[in-house]
Amino acid sequence: MTVTFRVVDRAEARDPHLRDELLGTWVAVTDAGGSVGFVAPAPIAEIAAAIDLALARVADGRDRLGVLVADDGAVVGLGLLVGRGPAIFDHWRTVLRVMVHPDHQGRGAGRTLVEGLHDAGRSLGLEHLQLTVRGGEGLEAFCARFGYEVVGLHPGAVRVAPGDDRDELMLVARLA
Repeated sequence: MTVTFRVVDRAEARDPHLRDELLGTWVAVTDAGGSVGFVAPAPIAEIAAAIDLALARVADGRDRLGVLVADDGAVVGLGLLVGRGPAIFDHWRTVLRVMVHPDHQGRGAGRTLVEGLHDAGRSLGLEHLQLTVRGGEGLEAFCARFGYEVVGLHPGAVRVAPGDDRDELMLVARLA
């Protein structure tokens, strides 16, 4: 099954069906051990609140949401381009919540998602993108394939469980 990337428009960000599909993907990724802001078992109410906040920011034009759509029309991946605020930061965005449903991993969907987010960034005139990853997951190697370089480290920033602290790595990719 193939997937395609598209950017969600402001009106669609208010669609409850889209919200439900995003929730299903985020819960599945969390329960599969993905580094997407939560740990398994997925705290559904907290994830739903995070989705609501993200969709509100997309609906009011502050952020952009890119999604992966499967052949059957289901949303199976997502990523956000999040603005920082003042005009002095308008030349870059933070990439958040990059995830692909476990049923679609390992077949190039992640590449389609990241390349789509980079194209969306270029269409906004952005010069670079910044993202963070949880250390110990091997995500730096995946990101390096798209030009990301580690520019910072926050030791012990992520507490997965008591006694299980992970570093947070900051990466940047130039788009221009």
